[in-house]
Amino acid sequence: MFGDFMDVIGIICEYNPFHKGHIYHIKKVKEMYPNSIIIACISGNFTERGEISVLNKWDKTNIAIDNGVDLVVELPFVYATQSADKFAYASLKILNELRVNKIVFGSECNDIEKLKSVGNVQINNPEFEKIVKEHLDTGNNYPTSLSLALKRFNFDKIDSPNDLLGISYIKEIIKNDYSIEPITIKRTNNYHGNNTGNILSGSEIRSLIKENKSVKQYITYDKNILYKNTEYFKLLKYKIITDSKNLKNIEGVDEGIEGRILKYINSVNSLEELINKTKTKRYTYNKINRMFIHILTNLEKNECNLELDYIRVLGFNENGKKYLNNIKKDISRPIITKYKDINSPLLEIEKRANSIYSLIVNDPNIITEEFTKPIYKH
Repeated sequence: MFGDFMDVIGIICEYNPFHKGHIYHIKKVKEMYPNSIIIACISGNFTERGEISVLNKWDKTNIAIDNGVDLVVELPFVYATQSADKFAYASLKILNELRVNKIVFGSECNDIEKLKSVGNVQINNPEFEKIVKEHLDTGNNYPTSLSLALKRFNFDKIDSPNDLLGISYIKEIIKNDYSIEPITIKRTNNYHGNNTGNILSGSEIRSLIKENKSVKQYITYDKNILYKNTEYFKLLKYKIITDSKNLKNIEGVDEGIEGRILKYINSVNSLEELINKTKTKRYTYNKINRMFIHILTNLEKNECNLELDYIRVLGFNENGKKYLNNIKKDISRPIITKYKDINSPLLEIEKRANSIYSLIVNDPNIITEEFTKPIYKH
């Protein structure tokens, strides 16, 4: 029991943008656990795949709470723009601090026992990482090496994004002995692509926005709050050219790939072209996307070793407020709502990243709101 509630459910999400599939997810959680608190740990203005969010974090918060989430907390930029394992590390650490006892996530296979078995093998069998390294050493990227290693342990191929992310969540739970139960909801074509009905995936909605096509039927809020322009190539090109000597210190710039970037930067005219020129067998599209976001925001490798030293609340409803008040005395990290609440290097990076985001989407209110916007109360 958690006060007046039987369960505290964690949702880890990006909402880029929030769409009807997310409403389905929240409603499903409420059906499964009617007497519960739902806490959403959201990435803000940049995402795990290295994309610029078309919906800013304040609007994400408002919409999530209006649709049934009780408490929204922020996944800091440093972790939100990392590979699945690091993304999962911080998300689970935050949700565990908030006394979550279940996480519910979408899964293509919807076989939680299979995902748990894979997570256990990766954590507890020392041979597994050796086999992954063997495949990496032959030039394969990490997702491919992972799939090939799983075959050696008689697992079917697992390469769907939500399943892979789910395994990362499960590994964090196992490694840290968190008292959190992972639960899956089946991801189907009804809300994960293939343009079925009036529910589209986030990537399809973003494509429509780029093509200047209507997305009104796929969302439940004012379409005008979605940013139509998230192009940042010119800013990135300027940063690479003027700070070329520092590239090797940037998070994600490894194995001499800065040489490829500098080789092509003056001859390309778009981000897509630069990615395609830079991409290698070892460097996936998403890995390069993340790397370019880190170059753009000047996120250095040493900054990624910073300890998570706060939990930032972005919004809540009455139930969320009541729950937070009941547990905050037992939480080891400061709970903050404003920059002035704590002096944290991690928060300074957040400020830097969001200043750049405001330039990209041409919305000066973004950085102003970072300092002045009160948390959303429903």
